[in-house]
Amino acid sequence: MTLSSNRTPRRGRVFPENQLSAEEKARRKTEDELFSQRCRMIFDKVKPELIEDHYNWFIVIEPESGDYFIDADENVARAKAGEKHPDKMRLIMRLNESGTCGTI
Repeated sequence: MTLSSNRTPRRGRVFPENQLSAEEKARRKTEDELFSQRCRMIFDKVKPELIEDHYNWFIVIEPESGDYFIDADENVARAKAGEKHPDKMRLIMRLNESGTCGTI
């Protein structure tokens, strides 16, 4: 028994009307890089004093104010930062040599 299908496969994006322009993609990429650089500057500044006592703890950085929050538990560190800066972007890193939170 053979089943036939008259369906043609759809190709492309699910919502093509929601495409970002090249300029918008470039703007967002630039903003993300600047945000990351500001957070990295704060991380590099506080890392030497914190890494000795809090190795591999999580650090959440809010670059506008320069505030950072550390804890051994990622969720607790996020909650601390969320209480003080609920509507701002924050970056989470780890207090180790590279600042990465995991492996790929």
